[in-house]
Amino acid sequence: MEEPQSHFLLPHSTSSELSAVTLGRAISSLLSARPKKLHDAVSQLSPLPPLASVSGSLDDSLRFLHNYLNDAARRNEPLDEILIPMLDHNLRNKDSKHGGQALVVLNWLFQDEVIFRAGCDGAGIKERYPDLLKILASCIPQLSVVLHKGSTLQDGYELPSRLAVSAANCFLSLSEALIRKAKVSSNKAIKRPVVSLDGGEKKAKPAPETLDASNMELDYILWDHLEEVYGLVQKLVAWSKKSRPLHAKGLEQVLKWLHEIKGHYRNVKAEAGSKVFKTGMLLLSSCWKHYGMLMNLEDQKFSQHYKELLDQYLAGIQFYASQIENKDGSSETIKFFLNCLCLLLGRFECKKFDSIVSEYRMRISQVLLAQQKSSGSSLTDTGEVDAVLPLLIHVLDERDGTARAVVLLIAEYCLMSRDSQCLEEVIERLTSEDVQQRRNAVDVISEVIHLSSDSKNVHTQLSWQDIAKHLLVLLEDEDIAIKEQASSLLPLIDPSLVLPALVNLIYSGDERLQATASDACVAVLKYHSQKAEVICMLLDCLSILIIASIMYYSNMVSCLKLAGSKLESDRVLRLIPEWSKSVQSWNLLIEPLIDKMFAEPSNTNIVRFLGHISEHLADAADVVLSCVLMHAKRLKEMDDSSFSRLECQTHKSDDSGTMQQTLFEHLCPLLVIKMIPLRVFNDLDSAVMYGQLANEEIVHDCRDINAINLDSVTALLLKRTFCKFEFNDVRKLATELCGRIHPEVLIPLISSQLEYAAVSQDIMKIKGCSFAICTSLVVRGHKSLSHPGMLIIRKTLETMLMWPSVDGDEGNATLKNSVLTYVINQLTEDKDTPVSKSNLDDVKCTTAVPVPISFYLCMANVLISACQKISDSGKKPFARRSLPRLIRAVEVQ
Repeated sequence: MEEPQSHFLLPHSTSSELSAVTLGRAISSLLSARPKKLHDAVSQLSPLPPLASVSGSLDDSLRFLHNYLNDAARRNEPLDEILIPMLDHNLRNKDSKHGGQALVVLNWLFQDEVIFRAGCDGAGIKERYPDLLKILASCIPQLSVVLHKGSTLQDGYELPSRLAVSAANCFLSLSEALIRKAKVSSNKAIKRPVVSLDGGEKKAKPAPETLDASNMELDYILWDHLEEVYGLVQKLVAWSKKSRPLHAKGLEQVLKWLHEIKGHYRNVKAEAGSKVFKTGMLLLSSCWKHYGMLMNLEDQKFSQHYKELLDQYLAGIQFYASQIENKDGSSETIKFFLNCLCLLLGRFECKKFDSIVSEYRMRISQVLLAQQKSSGSSLTDTGEVDAVLPLLIHVLDERDGTARAVVLLIAEYCLMSRDSQCLEEVIERLTSEDVQQRRNAVDVISEVIHLSSDSKNVHTQLSWQDIAKHLLVLLEDEDIAIKEQASSLLPLIDPSLVLPALVNLIYSGDERLQATASDACVAVLKYHSQKAEVICMLLDCLSILIIASIMYYSNMVSCLKLAGSKLESDRVLRLIPEWSKSVQSWNLLIEPLIDKMFAEPSNTNIVRFLGHISEHLADAADVVLSCVLMHAKRLKEMDDSSFSRLECQTHKSDDSGTMQQTLFEHLCPLLVIKMIPLRVFNDLDSAVMYGQLANEEIVHDCRDINAINLDSVTALLLKRTFCKFEFNDVRKLATELCGRIHPEVLIPLISSQLEYAAVSQDIMKIKGCSFAICTSLVVRGHKSLSHPGMLIIRKTLETMLMWPSVDGDEGNATLKNSVLTYVINQLTEDKDTPVSKSNLDDVKCTTAVPVPISFYLCMANVLISACQKISDSGKKPFARRSLPRLIRAVEVQ
């Protein structure tokens, strides 16, 4: 094999003999080096030092050659005398093992733009550029065949081979070059002959005119290969679907655009000077300049100028969106920039994409919605939505960094768009069988909800009802993360859209769904803990559900069942204690709740609800009791005539509703008071509880309870207890509540009232006093029994018990239903054995009048009633002490 020349000879026209010799040695060492060593030297070359000389190493030779050519290029000296001999050397030695060194060196040198431009100018490449492209364009069909055959299927995706990628890149580079306009230097008029088709020569023409003609010919070349371009984009779409989903969506839009061009312009006859035909070619060339650049599969310099392109595309969208005239043209231009935007962003890997979207998110959102803000028209009016949605919404099909990055962008778009198409697309994915799509859709809905709560400019077209409905469905989702996220979003939606459904789900037959719905319901209540209307809404939902179940039962379909589960209001009400922990100010809630109770006096759910928050009512007792008194004062007091009319209505079914309504209205204040813990009654300084009745002198002088001003809860209870024109149910409840009044107030009151009743033989008042004292002894125990006023009460009772008994005398029978202390002693006749912690046997009964059996029965009934009022913790000790004595008494009788 022929050995290469050991010395590289340069022409004698170089600057100096010394530099020529040095340069010849440098080039000779490079061209004679082994290819591997030369490759390593080129790839690992350190930064150039200020001065470079040839010392024998390849690095020094490369540096010297580079500096020499760079200096010559900057002095506008021709480089032909160096570059052409190197190419000649390569051609003469192409078959030897040293044949490729020249190309390695030239490839490295031409990375310097100064050297590359000087070499092109010297070789006349620019002037011959169109002719070169025409020759290379003939390879497009072959490139198309290569890239179409270079794909393999893997997991349903089409993947390209290395050869196919190279063919595609070559195709793209060539297509870009065909639309790039050749430029000539303006400082000299270059002329060149134009060769005719018959081999002759025409007269020389100015190069610029020739280049314009050549450029038009290049436009024709790209237009003639439109089918191959369409096939190239088809392949790029298939190759990008797996690794570049957003880029693939952009390619699909480009493919759609090319299809429209084919259908619109290719049918036009390509006549010379045809304006429509030239418009089509110009449109293809203008758009493909950017499309081709953004489709390149291997562009190492792309990361250096992507920000410039991104700014350019965003500015273009913003500018054309602000144009009022020629909306159709602006719309198409905006679509072009949107396609470029997706092609650009879709090229980045996940982390880079996330970073860019985070940096440009606000600007991208503003630009996409610029058409709405500037012209006030809907995006769908000009078709931008059709361009945006396919490019962004389908990114949610995969759970990756790209999807996470566009979630916020899509949410902002859905929120601000006057059209619901985007939101409908997202909601549709909530029902997808693909868990990844559901997760991404929930993320978007989450952002929509959070953004809407922070934004004042929210369009009312958002279908919150649909959002709520689908989130409620997701409470049954098999994916725990989706279920928890849906549950956490429900509190952020209007409670009227979620609470009714949650109450229904709590009564579901699925226990897991019950638990999930219960947790979600508590979360909704906690989020709106300071809004009384929300808790009232919950009570309404529960009442509606109960009414529905009653109607269901009345139709004999089932027995108070809903969704296979027994309807129990406590299933919802047991959630109230957990909610109550989140309430910060009960004063804001109490008045609306009390108002609701008086507005719906027959609603027992409200009473049960108040029972679950009784301790919190005690903390705000003054507010609660003030509201109760205010409503009680509004009630019209009944007299003989009004009470008689109500009694008559009980026999008429048509008017019974009025009587029941009045009954409930009188019961309501007492039911609220019943929910108040006993500790509230212990505060003798409470004006709202006792008022003037805490003054013993006033109590002693008060013969007529009805004359007392209704300025305290105690006065209200006494009036309801001793009022002649009152319902029996109201009177009984008031009497029971009187037993809670502090003994320092109650005992003097009852003592004086009992004395007045004994004198007037007012049986109703005697009965009320007896039961009030009975309840007080059970509730207060020793405090009531040890009060000095009890001695007066005992003597009064003993006096009344000595009244002669007459069969059928209801008053005497009622009288004998007296104090629990007297009951125990009379039933057992054992005055020494203690029966409770209150030491009830301290009261001695000295009457010697024989007591009939009917009296024992009455005493037994009172005992049963009293036992029902004893707390659970005191029932067993009381039974252990009382039952033996009662059993012995029964045996004796």
